[in-house]
Amino acid sequence: MQGLKPSQLNALNRLFNRRFPAEDVYTIEQARELALLSRALGRQVGLLIDRKGRVQMVLVGEAGSILIPELPRGRTGQERLRGLRLLHTHLSPDGISQEDLMDMLFLRLDAVIALNVNPTGDPVQWQAAHLLPSGAAGKPYHLDAPQPWDRTAAQFTATAEALEEELARRGEDAREAADAPRALLVSVAAQPRILQERNLDELAELARTAGLTVAGRMAQRVAQVNPRLILGKGKVAELEVLALQGRAGMLVFDGELSPAQLHNLADITERKVIDRTQLILDIFAQHAVTRAGKLQVELAQLRYTQPRLVGKNRAMDRLMGGIGGRGPGETKLETDRRKSRERMARIRKELDQLRRQRAFTRARRSRQGIPLAALVGYTNAGKSTLLNRLTRSDVLVENKLFATLDPTTRRLRFPAEREIILADTVGFIRNLPKELMDAFRATLEELEAADLLVHVADASHPDLLQQISAVETILAEMELDRVPRLLVLNKWDQLAAPARAELADAFPLALPVSAKSGDGLNSLLEQLETDLLTRNRPPVIPDMPFSLN
Repeated sequence: MQGLKPSQLNALNRLFNRRFPAEDVYTIEQARELALLSRALGRQVGLLIDRKGRVQMVLVGEAGSILIPELPRGRTGQERLRGLRLLHTHLSPDGISQEDLMDMLFLRLDAVIALNVNPTGDPVQWQAAHLLPSGAAGKPYHLDAPQPWDRTAAQFTATAEALEEELARRGEDAREAADAPRALLVSVAAQPRILQERNLDELAELARTAGLTVAGRMAQRVAQVNPRLILGKGKVAELEVLALQGRAGMLVFDGELSPAQLHNLADITERKVIDRTQLILDIFAQHAVTRAGKLQVELAQLRYTQPRLVGKNRAMDRLMGGIGGRGPGETKLETDRRKSRERMARIRKELDQLRRQRAFTRARRSRQGIPLAALVGYTNAGKSTLLNRLTRSDVLVENKLFATLDPTTRRLRFPAEREIILADTVGFIRNLPKELMDAFRATLEELEAADLLVHVADASHPDLLQQISAVETILAEMELDRVPRLLVLNKWDQLAAPARAELADAFPLALPVSAKSGDGLNSLLEQLETDLLTRNRPPVIPDMPFSLN
């Protein structure tokens, strides 16, 4: 409002007292008043009008644009619009602009109306747009044809209420079909589109495992990631429309978001926003059973969330004192961070104790001379099914990622009273979050004590080579790449003859098996007996026939 004359400020204030029609655009007098004032100011003038025709906000922009400040969130929801329409002037002959449409999409306005004003301050025509429950011809909105300025009939309130009813109906249908929260999956990366789609396929499996319903997905290839929102404003608007149409209350990003990106995206979309690491942590929290598993998950969650603890407003931080604290000057944010550090220290201490207990168990087993073979591999490759088949056990088997979290060991007996220990461990995944790697060090120590790593791979998976490479990379990062390994290609029964021949040529030392049908298990048992129950065991390292980069 800087630079305005007192008379102009008074004219703007008078707009607050105007009562606009609930359905129509305006009255003839209101159109003339708005047009004259806008031309006199040389700026766009906008009004946010509720469904009863009351002016809730008066906006003054620049000559070619107008900025809408942050709005109250009281009425927003997955199936509701803002309850406000934007009526604003355009000093050029152009109609609804892309910026107008983005404002409508971001803020979920009932409608946006542009009133064109000529150089003499007369209204010329108006044009309106409103959202659609589903995109027509790929568009998430309907753009009306321009109308003469004095043809004021419209149905803004009725249209907005009908749209909300349709969104509510679809939301109710979705809730009846599935009680799980609905999520929109998003990939923003410099990778080729085909790799992004594959990564989104895996993210969809993670979402399903976490109990989410996938409402849609979006892949955007970018040369450089937007540091504030990861996406540009236009794509964020498109994302908002997809979420609105899919009734998604959550956005799940493939990759890791910075604390600022998480905060900004949640703020602008008014939806819960999580990244891939958070999703995996949530799955681990659901599947942890033992005390050690639960502690390791909690430690990983604390390591992830601590740098993301931010105050809502430094000026409004609550102050607290109390016994044992830092005194009355400690803010709520500082207190949360201190408590987080203290809790992590207690968890590490307890995990160290559990680690010593496991080390004692391993030492006793080593003194008994019982070899240990650890099953490793990409998540959902069939390790638990293989363990059950070989040892006649009943370890939990589900067609979900990370169904096994806590390590499980079983004895596998051979003739002549000989036996080995077979251990099932947590599955790996590409770009395994560092928080999980560090927190689950106690569990993964089983691998360090192993005499043989049995790398179980899903031969039927379209990304088999990438999954094998991901596991080998993680083993190298854990300094386990020199432990003898045996590559087992599971789910061999699901492959056609040409695919079998191709993999047999690519991995000549690998053993093809089907843990489900039992095919190939005799050969696997013979190999385990040879590698683990003879004195001079040669290392069995899986061949990588070509680069996967």
